[in-house]
Amino acid sequence: MLSDKSFPVIEATLPLVGSRIGDITPKFYARLFAAHPELLDGLFSRSNQRSGDQQQALAGSIAAFASHLVNNPGTLPETVLSRIAHRHASLGITEPQYQVVYEHLFAAIAEDLAEVITPEIAEAWTEVYWLMADALIKLEKGLYAAQANGKMWTPWRVAAKTPAGIGSMTFTLAPADDTPVTEALPGQYVSVKVTLPDGLRQVRQYSLSGDAGTRRSFTTKIDDGGEVSPVLHNTVQVGDILEISNPYGEIVLKEGNNPVILASAGIGCTPTASILRSLAETGTDRQVLVLHAESTLDSWALRSQMTDDVERLDGAELQLWLEEPQSGSKAGFMSLREVDLPADASLYLCGPLPFMKHIRNEAINAGIPATKIHYEVFGPDIWLAN
Repeated sequence: MLSDKSFPVIEATLPLVGSRIGDITPKFYARLFAAHPELLDGLFSRSNQRSGDQQQALAGSIAAFASHLVNNPGTLPETVLSRIAHRHASLGITEPQYQVVYEHLFAAIAEDLAEVITPEIAEAWTEVYWLMADALIKLEKGLYAAQANGKMWTPWRVAAKTPAGIGSMTFTLAPADDTPVTEALPGQYVSVKVTLPDGLRQVRQYSLSGDAGTRRSFTTKIDDGGEVSPVLHNTVQVGDILEISNPYGEIVLKEGNNPVILASAGIGCTPTASILRSLAETGTDRQVLVLHAESTLDSWALRSQMTDDVERLDGAELQLWLEEPQSGSKAGFMSLREVDLPADASLYLCGPLPFMKHIRNEAINAGIPATKIHYEVFGPDIWLAN
């Protein structure tokens, strides 16, 4: 918790720093990469830096953490910290890197707030930073220790490369060495490192879309304006070696007997398909409601896998929304107002951010508690930070 000395300072300065943090973080990243350009090679996403998403996510997470310390003394925002820790661990973030971030972040704060910052304010915000950093370091050490191996990256051979709907591809991987393999949980993701045409290595996280356990398969939709997916789709071939991380991600199927709702849109079906597959493999007797929205039927990346798994479960039902409807589907965009939602259900949600915000609001209005709504964001989690 915040010290008695720092609490009133943070409480008084939070509106100012919160209003400026969105301007501070771009200055921080500029300083960071000027001093450590190597961090753009195999760690930070160049695309997210260009779009500003990473800056916005960092700014929001710091402000959210500080706000929590002020509004909920004696506690930490466990959801925020867990999500960030899993993402950091999937990238191999190490404890010494927090000192590097601190150095350049606080130089950016001092630059932006030069007219108002005092030693007292700097000291209080330093305390906030290290409370957050120390909590993340502890969580990340636990995540690393839980893996079956101590390696950040291990080689996996592309065993199959299968088209999965219009513009999507499923990559099936097999271990390329004898490194012990961690069992993945349904809904988790791995980081994949790819070398771009200009020689720079970039990392992206992809949800494991098939069986969990020690198998690895992920499905990605090509982004013609992106940097990594075009290389995966057009350059990587069967037999090639990819470096991937151990599995991470806290949005996994929770144990219990209550109903499960899996709601997805577009390529957001990848984590929900993995959860559905695990339910089908175990022959669960839980009620399972699968909701998916897509532009066209042919665009549904994991259509065969998901429809087959629904048919394997007596208690499963599929409802489909298509912008270009066909027989058996609903027209337009998904709405929970059209669905008879089971009582006491847990909702797992993935898709574009506007879609998830809309469905989450409808779910809460329908009586599903926020604590039973679990969502996965592809890329920097701007939603959680806000």
